[in-house]
Amino acid sequence: MNAGRTVFSQLIEFLPHQEFQKCVARYAGDRYLKNLSCWDQYLAMAFAQLTYRESLRDIEACLRSVGGKLYHMGFRGNVARSTLADANESRDWRIYADFAQVLIAIARPLHARDPIGIDLDQSLYALDSTTIDLCLSLFPWAKFRKHKAAVKMHTLLDLHGSIPTFIRITDGKMHDVNILDEILPEAGAFYVMDRGYIDFERLYVFTLCSAFFVVRTKENILLPRRHSRPVDKSTGVLSDHTLVLMSINSAKAYPDALRRVSYHDAVTDKRLKFLTNNFVLPAFTIAQIYKCRWQVELFFKWIKQHLRIKAFYGTSENAVNVRFSRKRPFYGHFKHPTPKAICSISATSWFCSTFSRTAVATDNGY
Repeated sequence: MNAGRTVFSQLIEFLPHQEFQKCVARYAGDRYLKNLSCWDQYLAMAFAQLTYRESLRDIEACLRSVGGKLYHMGFRGNVARSTLADANESRDWRIYADFAQVLIAIARPLHARDPIGIDLDQSLYALDSTTIDLCLSLFPWAKFRKHKAAVKMHTLLDLHGSIPTFIRITDGKMHDVNILDEILPEAGAFYVMDRGYIDFERLYVFTLCSAFFVVRTKENILLPRRHSRPVDKSTGVLSDHTLVLMSINSAKAYPDALRRVSYHDAVTDKRLKFLTNNFVLPAFTIAQIYKCRWQVELFFKWIKQHLRIKAFYGTSENAVNVRFSRKRPFYGHFKHPTPKAICSISATSWFCSTFSRTAVATDNGY
């Protein structure tokens, strides 16, 4: 018989408890609470993620079955379904979002030297979004179409280790390009995006911040060529041009020159065109950088499939932002499906499981 600590408590030990309490104090999360502190709520949602619980009732039943071990797992009392539902609906989701940033800051250095398939010393980020379908009758605040509800998850992924550095949950109607207004570019870093993020005024912010972008251009964008560079067509690169924006509005939005690289993908037999503000790297490296963007698609697939969450633990806005689920209609388990309850369980459960596995996998455990 095992007389040592539970596996769950050993995993939770890697999380910086003092930093979590700072986040709680920042938003007065434990003020006027008589039971189920924010830390207990975090533990309950982390336990639900790690053990694949599917509802609040499932969480309650599973924890009650090991009631004698709750104290050794870190809980300071029993976890009731109604109490947990109220906590998910009313607790400030920013507590868990801030704590997620703390975990990210710890995990990123562990993967800073992970290979990404290209010879690039600078930081490389992929920006994209995914739409998460909801049940309109349960989530009326997230109306997306006439008979459909959805939220959109905008993610900035650090491709060294596939760790998200920025996640924003918005309604499904928000256009992808608008999220560029909320991102502060890192000097010297590369940002790779698809053609949904083409907005020359917003892209010029990257140039002003000494950051670089690689974005796939649209077919209807006509840019006059200033001059060409020689290319090695054996690598798949077809052309390498320097461009300028000629129209008055476009030239005012982006007054500097742009670089367009045309590349033929032998696998899909497609011709791809990329725009970038970097004139130093070889054209083939620019094409390789855009190919790395596919990692963010794999990240979305992992989120939706391998987290194995079949339903939200709440149907309010605060509770959904708390947790992400699969790309399918969701049927929540909250007592009151109000628009105030969906925002922090993704930060609670997903980052807990991801960071715990990262910490255990390292030699020193941190």
